[in-house]
Amino acid sequence: MNDALASCRNQPQRDVAAGQIVLTEGGASGEMLVLAAGAVEVLKGDVQVAVVEEPGAFFGEIAVLLGRPHSATVKTLEASRFYVIDEPQRFLAEHPEVALGLARLLARRLHAMTTYLADIRRQFADQAGNLGIIDAVLETLAHDQAEGGVLVSERDPGTDVD
Repeated sequence: MNDALASCRNQPQRDVAAGQIVLTEGGASGEMLVLAAGAVEVLKGDVQVAVVEEPGAFFGEIAVLLGRPHSATVKTLEASRFYVIDEPQRFLAEHPEVALGLARLLARRLHAMTTYLADIRRQFADQAGNLGIIDAVLETLAHDQAEGGVLVSERDPGTDVD
């Protein structure tokens, strides 16, 4: 995401010590962050879903684009520096190359997720029980394009799956 880094050079920066929470799942900071240096972990509840060390990585983008609270917690694994985008909608409108890069990133994530779910579906097609929800997940991902659509886990109805 070199375009993101180049476009962020004039944005405020925030230095964060190791072990600090940068964004909180369920919170609404209104910010979008771009990793300039360092490493973070992304947590959904208490489950680590990713470790990110690549400069130019976005955080808070899902909340910004959907107008919802943050879908995960971001915590530094080492001292890190972020560019802080205080008005992310305006920033993306003024930097279409960054918006396109972000769209491509989100498309890659969605492609990876649906490919993974389809593979699980093939592997466990003959089994019932908890794995049966994969059909519902794939169906929702493929067809739920409604504004504010939320996929909810039957196992934990209070938890969004997005």
